[in-house]
Amino acid sequence: MDNLTHSLVGALIGQAGLKKKSGLAMPALIIGANLPDVDAACFFWLEGVEHLAFRRGITHGPPALVLLPLILAGLLWGWDRWQTSRGRRPEKRLPVHFGWLYALALIGCLTHPALDWMNVYGIRLLEPFSSRWFYGDVLFIIDVWLWLLMGIGLWLSFRREKRGGDWRRLARNVLGIAGLYLAANYAISQYDRMQNGAFVETISSPPPLAFWQRQSIGVSGSGSFFVAGERVGSKPLAACDLDAARDRNAQVDAFLFWSRAPVLDQLEDGSYQLADARYYAVRDGRFSVIVPNEFCLEPVGG
Repeated sequence: MDNLTHSLVGALIGQAGLKKKSGLAMPALIIGANLPDVDAACFFWLEGVEHLAFRRGITHGPPALVLLPLILAGLLWGWDRWQTSRGRRPEKRLPVHFGWLYALALIGCLTHPALDWMNVYGIRLLEPFSSRWFYGDVLFIIDVWLWLLMGIGLWLSFRREKRGGDWRRLARNVLGIAGLYLAANYAISQYDRMQNGAFVETISSPPPLAFWQRQSIGVSGSGSFFVAGERVGSKPLAACDLDAARDRNAQVDAFLFWSRAPVLDQLEDGSYQLADARYYAVRDGRFSVIVPNEFCLEPVGG
């Protein structure tokens, strides 16, 4: 999910009452909820589509989910000590408890893979023990309805807190409604899969706004993919020697490692392009890679 959604979840958990467990609890929850996305730094050293193979992997797996909150808790605890030593510590801040800081950072951090799993994009939940991708097919990566629900709910909770009302209960109710919304979307995706029983598998892709709809990507027994009943990819994958291409081209290898529904097209200039049926409409190179011609000199099957 996007980082605003992650941040809102962390903040609402704090408003549900956990922010009273320790000073700097809210930073622990909100930063912790975003912490696995430190892997976005890979854009500084990776090229092309290589980031697709790196993102949502090592920083989203079990070891990182234990160690990253520990680092965050240590930094926040050290920040509090530094401010205290220089007489800059805010008077209203609660006492900082390292154990609670770690627990809150851990809670926030654990919400991150739970939300990321809900997309069709995928997440490697068991990295580095296993590189298997997991997919929930529940939500689009940016869900404006969740933004509205949680954003307004968080604002109302803060407002009620200032006025002396029951701000904790309000935040808990918002989290509960969000949970029901997620459950409803999961049920919609399951129903969509049931309606497409003719396929070996159905990727149920939620659209950006109409959460009640799904773009059904059907997987046939031959490995072809069908979007809205029409086959995507103008060429069979066998038209190129993709195994050899993976061995000798890092871009192709990275793309195929990430791709859940690889399809092959021959472009107007005669070159071959790998794309993914989930993002077939995106033609700007973010989710596609050109296969070097040397691996497609003798296309098979037209």
